[in-house]
This record gives sequence, structure tokens and C-alpha cells, in this order.
Amino acid sequence: MSNEVLATVAGKEITQADFDRFAKTLPQEQQAYLQNPQAKEYFVEQLLSLYLFAEMGKEEKLDETEAYKTNITNAKRDILGQLAMHKALDGVTVSDEEVKAFYEEHKANYQQGETVSAKHILMDSEDEIKDVLSKIQSGETTFEDAAAEYSTCPSKERGGDLGQFGRGQMVKEFEDVAFAAELGKVAGPVKTQFGFHLIKPETRTEAVTQTFDDVAENVKTTALQEKQQTVFNKKIAELKEKYCK
Repeated sequence: MSNEVLATVAGKEITQADFDRFAKTLPQEQQAYLQNPQAKEYFVEQLLSLYLFAEMGKEEKLDETEAYKTNITNAKRDILGQLAMHKALDGVTVSDEEVKAFYEEHKANYQQGETVSAKHILMDSEDEIKDVLSKIQSGETTFEDAAAEYSTCPSKERGGDLGQFGRGQMVKEFEDVAFAAELGKVAGPVKTQFGFHLIKPETRTEAVTQTFDDVAENVKTTALQEKQQTVFNKKIAELKEKYCK
């Protein structure tokens, strides 16, 4: 850690090492800003303000108040509890065999559901969308051109393309048709809460279970967390038996 002095308050030097320790207590999203010199300067000022107010607190003898003593007691308890908790879980690991066994036991959690990619045209009037459907079926226009001209959905800019989606991502009436209709054929009109749709499914993939190699790291993390939770629960039960009589 650096001993570079950032400021001096009441004769005490605040170093870069002090700031580094302070920075670790910041929320993760704020820590990302520390690469920005202006942001770092702001957080240095925050640290400096803590030292300044601490000196003010000493001067006003706030460290002799009951509130101060209570906060110190609570802080000591929390720190001691966290250190003890980390010690209890520190040695918990999972072997390769345990990770593979966890995967086999929870295979259903590593299934990628079926998906479909589709285009659609959305309009407010059933009669008008039926007219558009007739123009597509007669070859007067293509589905994509009709989407660009008539659809009220922002996807019109992409010829009605909604991309790939799985079950549960669209309203049920739309989803049922998108997953059941013949690929490359126009289905509809389908009524939903948004209006009337013409739906053209393009591709469809079946549900598959991801291989162990594909999700090994994720499985290891989940298996470790579950084992740590088991150890934690067991330790809590032991401590209750010991201290809650």
C-alpha cells in the first residue's frame, strides 16, 4: 500500500493506503468510478470530511455519549460476528466429484428452453390487418415491406423482426401461435391486449440440457454456495444449543 500523503487533519496524515481501505467499503457500483480522477477526488473529499467531523466529535466530547458507546458496542459485535462467520465457512470447498454429482442431481436447472424467432405486424383494426394479409398472400407486397408500412410496433424498422425469444417472454395468445405455426408461413390475425397481429415464425429450436462442460463454473459456484449454506445452518444450530439455553 502507498504511503503517499493525501491530506493532514489535526496532525494526522491521511495516506493513499487509508483511502484504499476506505474505497473498499464503497458500494461496488461506486468503486467503478475510482478510475476517473475527478471521481476519486470527490471520494477523497468524502474521506477527509469523515476525519474532520471526527475531530469535531472529539472536541464536543461525543465519544463520551451513550449513543457513541452503543454504536461502538454494536460495531464490535458485527465485526466479531462477521470474522467468526468467515472462519466457519473458510474451509468449505467442493471436489470435482461433488460438482459433477450436483450437476446430475440438478440437471433440470440447466435446461435451455425451446425458442422461436419470428416477425410480426401489429395493427389496431382487425379489418385493416386482414386487408394487409390479403396483400401479402396475393404477392402484392412482402411481409417485411408490409410491416415497415403498416405495423404500429417499433419492430417495423426491422421488417417486423422480433428476434429470438423463449416461452414466457410474450403474451400467451401471441406465444401459442408463434410456437405452433408453420415456419415461414403467416399466421393470424391474432388478437392480444396490444391489438391484432400477423405472425411469421422463422426458426425454432428445441429445449436442450446444457452439457456439464458448458456450465461447469456455474455449477461449481452454486454447489459451493449450497454446501456453505448447509455448514452455516449446522453451525447456527450448534451455537443456539450452546448459547441459547
